[in-house]
Amino acid sequence: MTRALNFDGAFTALATPFHDGAIDFEAVDKLVEHQVAGKITGVVPCGTTGESPVLDSGEAKALIERVVATVAGRTQVVAGTGSNDTKKTIEATRAAKSAGADAAMVVMPYYNRPTQAGLVAHVRAVHDGTDLPIVLYNVPIRTASDLGLEAIVEIAKHCPRVVALKEATGNVLRTQSVVAALGDRIRVLSGDDALTLGILACGGRGVISVTSNAAPGPVESVVRAFHSGDLAGARAKHFALLPLHDAMFVESNPGPVKAALSMMGILRSEVRLPLVWPTDASVAKVREALVRQNLLAAR
Repeated sequence: MTRALNFDGAFTALATPFHDGAIDFEAVDKLVEHQVAGKITGVVPCGTTGESPVLDSGEAKALIERVVATVAGRTQVVAGTGSNDTKKTIEATRAAKSAGADAAMVVMPYYNRPTQAGLVAHVRAVHDGTDLPIVLYNVPIRTASDLGLEAIVEIAKHCPRVVALKEATGNVLRTQSVVAALGDRIRVLSGDDALTLGILACGGRGVISVTSNAAPGPVESVVRAFHSGDLAGARAKHFALLPLHDAMFVESNPGPVKAALSMMGILRSEVRLPLVWPTDASVAKVREALVRQNLLAAR
């Protein structure tokens, strides 16, 4: 039976390590152990940061299986299974269940540009065709499909296993409107590291983070401080991370965070086309931010 999920914390949108074009499973183990050591609430393989569009179905399942095996019950695993093909999303979600994931993260279909009714129908089909808890992922800057409040309310009404929303519109007002309409029926997680504190203040419960690949403990500590009532501490911790958050998005994700992890000795300097490795100037900015955060020694 799927265990009860806890969304009051930070989840890491895991980068996918590569070596000579193939998934580097030894580096996957290193990265997951780094997350567990940082007491992260959960990990999310096969999301945007994991370069999901360039993973084939066999690679995705193998990656989820390896993450689940390495985690060994020490934290939660929410597997990215969404695509712009409803049938493939259902198949990927079933595969994630068989691989041992605790939940699936389903991105809104990209490129097709479905209407709001189409987005609702897509989610309902995935929900009804699978049996994992589902985290919706709304990131219109990448998908050109913005899941609106009325559609979220409609999904909540018909899809009891839709339990959370990764909110990456860049607008804390969206979180505010979802929480006002639904309370804790659907837990809202920040999809933008720099907005985590604002989303928590509007009723969000946590974050699915890019930065926590490199800094799981510090990112988790922001959410824990907030939920413990230490608002001043949460603010101070969040502000201290802002230069690192900024550096992680100096170029298209996950190039900068992979540069950070490479410098930290966790994975190799490799992305898959059409992404290319960040420029020297971007890598220098990443290095500076890591040194400032005491994650890397100064030269």
